[in-house]
Amino acid sequence: MSFPVRLRAAANAINLSTAAGLLLAKLTHTRVEKGPHGLIFGTNYQPRLPLAGAFTVGNVIFYRTDRVHIDARPDLLAHESRHATQYAWCLGLPFFPLYGACAAYSLWRTGDPGSRNFFERNAGLALGGYRELPTIARLPALRNQLRRLAFVKPPAISAGQSQKET
Repeated sequence: MSFPVRLRAAANAINLSTAAGLLLAKLTHTRVEKGPHGLIFGTNYQPRLPLAGAFTVGNVIFYRTDRVHIDARPDLLAHESRHATQYAWCLGLPFFPLYGACAAYSLWRTGDPGSRNFFERNAGLALGGYRELPTIARLPALRNQLRRLAFVKPPAISAGQSQKET
């Protein structure tokens, strides 16, 4: 195993993200086995969430399929391996809220949680099965709406109405 791979495994052990992944595997009755590059595979993951064919927690990569399918997709393994490295850089479990914020931003900008997500882009969009989508011009529409609200005059009070009636 190379030094960067050993360093990632050690960092994810110390920051408890790999322990969290193994706990998730235990709680969901997901079978685990050793994979390449210090990674651990959780195969045939059954719970509905997250809505992904594969996802990573620390050095544990969860797949909804068996090992044969995993071995046939080295591109997806490379993508998920990069997520394991991201856990190390994020000091473990802070990865979750950071990833969530990036997914929300991407969803707002493109309608897809992965396309403009920093973590997915950094792990390789195409490797993970994501597409590069155009951004939606939301800020000009928001700005125009605020301008309309700012220039709307309050209704005039007629001579027969008091201030309390309006």
